[in-house]
Amino acid sequence: MYSKTVMDHFRNPRNVGEIKDASGVGEIGNPVCGDMMTIYLDIKDDVIRDIKFQTFGCGAAIAVSSMLTELAKGKTLSEAKKITNKDVAKALEGLPKNKLHCSNLGADALQAAIRDYEDKKSGKKREPEEADEKHKHDHDDKCYCPYCDAELAEGDTFCKNCSFHEDE
Repeated sequence: MYSKTVMDHFRNPRNVGEIKDASGVGEIGNPVCGDMMTIYLDIKDDVIRDIKFQTFGCGAAIAVSSMLTELAKGKTLSEAKKITNKDVAKALEGLPKNKLHCSNLGADALQAAIRDYEDKKSGKKREPEEADEKHKHDHDDKCYCPYCDAELAEGDTFCKNCSFHEDE
């Protein structure tokens, strides 16, 4: 079950969109899991003046993105760097165990956007990271279908419950 706060941020997401000429951009996600998140920052005097997101994923990933933007907007970079996945999940009044990995994506995307801003500011060029296709467990060593939440056996690429196939 999702909390009222999660449902509100899913149905009425805040700060959706893209910032042209963003100060920093962070992209994170795994197409195998089905969640991809991009965070755009507008920073002035080390304060996040504006933040937007574009997320492709489940309702929990959208709610996480929306809540993350609310938590980070108006914060200094040092304050924003302290935002963790637990902070996001707590602000959403919890997430089901099989959706906790979504809160990791939000915090990771924010940190990637901040790193991008700091790299640009210092003139450092970072090589694009290769997509991490390796399957990871963030919840009780169990796999769940990203579409219907049915438990899957390790290594399954097809959900018998809803017919989702990992290659789709």
